[in-house]
Amino acid sequence: MAGSVSVQAADWRGWNVHPDGYPNSVALQSFADEVSEKTEGRLNPRVYNNAVLGDQPDAIEQTRSGALDFGNFNMGPMGPIVSETNVLSLPFLFNNVDQMYQLMDGEIGERFADALAEKDLIALSWFGSGARSFYNTDHPIETPDDLQGLKLRVMNNDLYVQMVDALGGNATPMSYGEVFQSLKTGVIDGAENNYPSFDSSNHFEVAKYYSETEHLIIPECLCVAASSWDALSDEDQSIVREAAQHAAEEQRQLWAEGVEKSREEVEAAGVEINRIDDKAAFQSRMEPIYQAFIASHPDLESLIDDIRQAQ
Repeated sequence: MAGSVSVQAADWRGWNVHPDGYPNSVALQSFADEVSEKTEGRLNPRVYNNAVLGDQPDAIEQTRSGALDFGNFNMGPMGPIVSETNVLSLPFLFNNVDQMYQLMDGEIGERFADALAEKDLIALSWFGSGARSFYNTDHPIETPDDLQGLKLRVMNNDLYVQMVDALGGNATPMSYGEVFQSLKTGVIDGAENNYPSFDSSNHFEVAKYYSETEHLIIPECLCVAASSWDALSDEDQSIVREAAQHAAEEQRQLWAEGVEKSREEVEAAGVEINRIDDKAAFQSRMEPIYQAFIASHPDLESLIDDIRQAQ
């Protein structure tokens, strides 16, 4: 039973896909250090970066089974395991990153945490993974009509293909490594991603228009294996939960700083940036996608409605 047993000198293994120095990696290391210090060594978490313990779907399963103790998981790959998290991949679900944080830190986040707990994953805090926006080589995107006819690279996900098609563009799934050359040669007109990726990939060198549609904002969780969590004393559970909250605060701050830095750098390089504060026109184009999703997942309709109404 949770909170009944005190762990002595337990070595916790944690999964992370990101490299050293990445905001998530830094925050996870802070989590590990705080837990180790405040439990006086009863828990010794160690973070393994760069997905060295397996790819994300495998790591999720390892954590569920208790082979791994914790991890930082994106909710996109969580969908096949926890159906409720598929909601978070719906385009234009959140108006902006701050509203996503506000909702995930409240009752909405608790509902997702309850769903994760049913699959033996204890969600202790929510990280950010940025907001994805459209960029292209031709013109700013200010209304849905501005996407008409544009060939846009998307991730290989039916929801994102449907999103671009609903906006009048031509969705083109392709591997990330092919995007730069495809933009340069005109095979595609644009793509979509967050500022740090747009910057680090050098896509800004050829795609000079970045439009802040923020169409996809998917949170990540710092999750602990239920078996590892249940083995903790009440005191150590409190320590771990508090450290996870501190880690989320640090990760969000570091991510925001990275976004601002990349935004400034691409703007200085000549990228024209436009912000879209009212996304209603884009969101209305998503209704067929939402209706098809709800038809396939009728039990999730109330969750979707509550998220949208809360904004």
